[in-house]
Amino acid sequence: MVRLATWNVNSLNARMPRVQGWLELAEPDVLCLQETKMADDAFPGLAFESMGYEWVHHGQGRWNGVAVLSRVGLADPANGFADGREADPDARIVWATCAGVRVASAYIPNGRELGHDHYHYKLDWLGRLRSHLEANADAGAPVVVAGDFNVAPADSDVWEIAAFEGLTHVSEPERDAFGAVADWGLVDVFRQRWPDDGLYTFWDYQAGRFHKRQGMRIDMVMASVPLAQRVTTVLMDRNARKGEKPSDHAPVVVDFDWDESAGSR
Repeated sequence: MVRLATWNVNSLNARMPRVQGWLELAEPDVLCLQETKMADDAFPGLAFESMGYEWVHHGQGRWNGVAVLSRVGLADPANGFADGREADPDARIVWATCAGVRVASAYIPNGRELGHDHYHYKLDWLGRLRSHLEANADAGAPVVVAGDFNVAPADSDVWEIAAFEGLTHVSEPERDAFGAVADWGLVDVFRQRWPDDGLYTFWDYQAGRFHKRQGMRIDMVMASVPLAQRVTTVLMDRNARKGEKPSDHAPVVVDFDWDESAGSR
């Protein structure tokens, strides 16, 4: 069994004690982190190593930043896209092979507002992710792209669709771009297991959104079919959004009945 989790921590420097406590409690084998907001030389790798985790981090200081932690091996680390184009200017995706699974921790651009340059960057970024997968991965192999997608794929993934009229995250071009990534051969394993609405992963700090249950589901574990068929448990840890100085995101945790030495059992 491999337990994989994804969590946008909204500043690892601010959230490090909470992340360490959560690792001790949840015991994931692989943890994908987003928005570390750290440069590579500031990443607390020694602290994670003391907990039994290897790691790879792709950061740029105050913004963005992604990491993969693994206690089941970590090989072939890489960052960005291998799609024949110029390097992505932001630190938004990092890759590693863990227990025979090719894992990406991804932080998709927010988009800011419809028509903004950052919105077009977001759509292009998702297109580049699809192109990278086509050129560098096999949909018949174990692959996971996990992270903060900054897209709510369906109306049921937001607390009230009317409240998002004219805003990012729910626009048709964003959903189409997300769908193109999924169509490469990835399954949204949370929605596969929990088809009902009302289950979210992000709640804005403003206006008491968390306590009003006014959230969005934008953090996902997207698994290739060989892995999606081996899912045993999927949950969103809402408790991690509670307490003092939480991230505005909650972790998503998935257990796969997967063994590297034997392939899939």
